[in-house]
This record gives sequence, structure tokens and C-alpha cells, in this order.
Amino acid sequence: MNIIIAILIFSLIIVIHELGHFLLAKKNGIFVTEFSIGMGPRIISLVKTEKGYRPRLFLNQHEFESTPEWKDTTKYSWKLFPIGGSCIMMGEDEIVEDDRAFSKKGVWARISVVVAGPFFNFILAFILAMFIIGVVGYDPASITSVAKDSPAANAGIQVGDVVTNINGDNIDIGRDLLTYLQFNPINGDEVTLTYQRDGKKNPVTLKPLMVKTYMLGLGYTPDNAAATINTSGYENMPLSKAGLQNGDVIVKINNTAIKDGNALNQYFHDNPLSDQPVSITYTREGKETTVEITPVFINENYSIGISVNSARVKTDAFGVVKYSAVEVKYWIKTTIQSLVQIIKGKISKNDIAGPVGIVSYIGDTYQASKSEGILSVFLSLSYISILLSANLGVMNLLPIPALDGGRLVFLILELFRGKPVDQNKEGLVHMIGLVALMILMVFVMFNDISRLFNS
Repeated sequence: MNIIIAILIFSLIIVIHELGHFLLAKKNGIFVTEFSIGMGPRIISLVKTEKGYRPRLFLNQHEFESTPEWKDTTKYSWKLFPIGGSCIMMGEDEIVEDDRAFSKKGVWARISVVVAGPFFNFILAFILAMFIIGVVGYDPASITSVAKDSPAANAGIQVGDVVTNINGDNIDIGRDLLTYLQFNPINGDEVTLTYQRDGKKNPVTLKPLMVKTYMLGLGYTPDNAAATINTSGYENMPLSKAGLQNGDVIVKINNTAIKDGNALNQYFHDNPLSDQPVSITYTREGKETTVEITPVFINENYSIGISVNSARVKTDAFGVVKYSAVEVKYWIKTTIQSLVQIIKGKISKNDIAGPVGIVSYIGDTYQASKSEGILSVFLSLSYISILLSANLGVMNLLPIPALDGGRLVFLILELFRGKPVDQNKEGLVHMIGLVALMILMVFVMFNDISRLFNS
């Protein structure tokens, strides 16, 4: 089931990409010889006859090319391997003396066709984002807690303030700030931060403090729901060793009542964990239990003393449109930042996932969400599809031969030169790029498989 779901997601994203090329090619009078879903041998094809389009099974390439009545019609095919798709245009990779050929059209027409594929991926991501935000809302970059005597507290920052900028980087949603801090960890340098309160923006400069980090080993959502914990991934941490499990609800810490996830989050920021034991009262199946747990030391790091919202809130119709665009922007920006981190060597090969790793991730997401119902599954898979669709759009715009971005480079060169680059030379460059990409794909897949066996 996991593989089937992954295939459907991959196919949707790639077919939408190829549909962008197809529609703009048609609009600009470029002849599309074949539009296909999948790769490999054709299983069924729609071809034009005197009676209109009719299906043909297992259409081979020789018959495809040699049948006179098909010469000037687009063939639509479903191929054996249900991953990917293609939009094959006349004169795209060879010299053809025909006014309908890709190479015979104006440079701006060709640019529009090339850019349409990635652009359609961004449109798909936007549509899926509208569904998610319409159902569960967006994550405002509001501050959920401020530690006592922290740089943030001393600067007057309060719970409910909304962060709009950090060190010159605009913040639209909570994940913007969390991702920024992930790529740019706080050190001893000053942090410039702008927050909004009552419609007014307030800039402050914060000097981070070194703090010791202790952990109990739990995950939770800082919202208005009960403080239900998640211990997955923390099996060797103090909380799990004390007997707490996924789904337990914390109701009291050191005799302080905890009414919800926000209260739990605020407690931890008002009372940072140390090497002193903590009394925790939790409920499971209606039974209340109290245990004493000593946190474990993790590390020392710099902090400005704030916690940022990760929960979602509902918004109106205008907000749905606005934050759907913000969602797409977030994933485009994150993809670009991740590529920069790879180039700088700050992301190792074990942090990079190829098709096998993505299938595994999709499967884990499906298994984790299916117990919560079909809506939860659809929301989770839509979220993954946004990530992958935006990622594919960005990757295809990179100036790499054989990708849309590589073709775009040659078209931009043509704009400046006033004449096209020799098509044979361009074709050779794209062929070399394709071979390099295939080698890279083999490496990434090998890395995925090795990681699965070693996990």
C-alpha cells in the first residue's frame, strides 16, 4: 500500500509538471507528438482515426512513427512503469524544418514552455495548500512562552507577540522562524528581532545567554488541547524509563496544575529543567499516577529565551489564499536554503533522501496518520505532496543541463546573443548532463538503500 501511495503522489506531481509544458506548447503552436503518463513500453495509447480517437494496445515505436494518419496528431499513452511522464515536442532535441517545431518558435514562446512545467508544480502546491489551510489553518509566528530573566523577557517581549523579522530575514509563519534557527543556530552574536503587538512593529536587539539544556524526553503540542505526550524516539530518555507512554496526559508538574499543551509549554519556560528531580502526575485510561523523574543533561547552547508557536489556527477566506501563497513560498525558500547548505557541506549524504527514502517517508506518514481517519491521511499526504511539488519545481529551474533550468540558460544566452546556440552543441551538453544526473541518482538510491538496511 505504501508503494502504491508513493507512486500515485509521484505520478500526480510529474504529470502536472508535464501538463504545464503540454498546454503552453499547444498555446504557442508547437506540435506535441506524444503526451504520456508513466515510463517504458506503452500499454495503451489513444490515437486518431477516421472515427476519432481510439485506443491501441502495446503500440510499438515503429508503428508509432510510420503510420501516415498519425503523423500530424498527438498520441496519448499510458506506459508500463507508473512513475513520471513525458511531453515530447517536435524539434525539441533535433533539427526539424517545420514551422510547428519547438526550435522554430520565438525565444519567448520557448521560454514560456520551459518555465511552465515548474510553474505548474507551484500551482499544484498552492492548490493543495489551500485545502490544508482551509481545513486546519496556518501556523502564526506567535511567541508561546518567554523564559524568566531571559534576554527576551528583559527586552519586554511577551507571550502573544508575533515575530515578523529576525536578523533581516522576514518571518511569515512559525516554521519560518524555526527553519531560520535550524540553518542559523544562535551563538554569542547579537540577534536583531522585530515583533508585532497591537498592530505595531517593535525592533529589539538581544544578547543571547549560554544555558544548559536538560531533557525529560517527550514531545507535545503547545495548544489548547490536553497536554498529551509523545515518547516516540525517546525510548532511552528519563520519561520513558519511568514508564510513561504515547497518549499519556500530563496534568501536574511539581504540584502545578497543567490544563493544556500551552500551560505545559509555559511551565517549562518559566521553570527550565535542571539536574533536580521533577514530580510529574499523568493520567492513562482515567487512572492518575505520579512519578519522580530526574532530567538528563544534553548540552550547553545559546538562547534568547522564547518559544515559538507550531500549532495551527483557522483563518478567513482571504487568509486561506494569503497563507497558501506563504506556504508555497516557505517550501521554495527552504529548498533553496537546503541546497546552499549541501553546497557548503553542512548537510551530509545521510540527510539527503532519494526516491527510496521518500517512499519510506511517505509510508511512515501514512501508517502514523491512518488511525486518525481518512481526513488525517489526506492532509498528511497533501502536505508531503506540497513539499515534493515545490521541491521538483525548484530543482527543475536549477541551471543544470538536461533539466528545464539548463534549457532556460541556453534560451537566455540566445536573448543576449540575438541568435540561438548551435542545436547539436546544446544537445551534447544536455546529454552529458543527463548522464551525470543518472549517476547521481544511482548514488542517492544506493545511499537510501544502505540507510534502510542500517536503520
